[in-house]
Amino acid sequence: MKLGVFALALLACTTLCGQWLNFPAPGTPRTKDGKPNLSAPTPRALDGKPDLSGVWMHEYTTLAEMRRVFGNERIDAEEATSVAGMEIGTRHKYGLNLLADFQTGPAILRPEAEKLMRERGEAYDPSNPCAEIGGIPLMGLLSEGIKIVQAPKMTMILYELDNMHRQIFTDGRSLPKEINLPAYLGYSVGHWERDVFVVETAGFNDRAMIDLAGTPHSESLRITERFHRRDFGQLDVEMTFTDPVMFTRPFTIKVPHNLMPEDDIFEMFCQENEKDRTHMKKP
Repeated sequence: MKLGVFALALLACTTLCGQWLNFPAPGTPRTKDGKPNLSAPTPRALDGKPDLSGVWMHEYTTLAEMRRVFGNERIDAEEATSVAGMEIGTRHKYGLNLLADFQTGPAILRPEAEKLMRERGEAYDPSNPCAEIGGIPLMGLLSEGIKIVQAPKMTMILYELDNMHRQIFTDGRSLPKEINLPAYLGYSVGHWERDVFVVETAGFNDRAMIDLAGTPHSESLRITERFHRRDFGQLDVEMTFTDPVMFTRPFTIKVPHNLMPEDDIFEMFCQENEKDRTHMKKP
């Protein structure tokens, strides 16, 4: 997948998660100067479990680290297509390439996956950027935040990017043995292991983009996420990917998130807000 072109297609559709209304959220612990106390203890829900609710932003991968991982030529191309507020330093390296830390050692992609990745890159039409649909974890690793809403029997994850959302069922059900309607975001169930929220997701179709590199996956993809809120302002997220059709072995990434206590997510529609299509030509 042509990294820079698809990055622009996604990022130009929306705005960086920023201030919504100047409204101090009730219940936010504050320091003596009135600022949110992000090191305060982890808030708890009525059932005593950590409350994950809030607007969260992944840690940024610095420009210097992006250059180290992907090389100057690729990052220069990314910077050339970035718009204000969505610069390369506001994204996470795993959004650009889920396998960024696995470029050495035994290969994770099977040969057929590498072939499919090349074919997708050749077939991609940059004049129609809204034709691509982002999946997990791509939607939460670009320049936009996510919002978690935790309730007793369901937890929701809301993505600013394209107004996507996930339902995570916490009513005791297990993942179905067969899912007849594979979806872009799959089917998720969650449970608690002490203070860690564990989410298992399956039932994916094979079309959603999981990173900007175009890393392929099959309908056999399974993702296990582990959410641990360390304190009021820090959320550790660990994701393990298993796909015996496309991957030679499972692999895990870790993405710390920071709370944005005074911010919210915005609505976004790619077809409505997209401004770059008329300036892009198919090579």
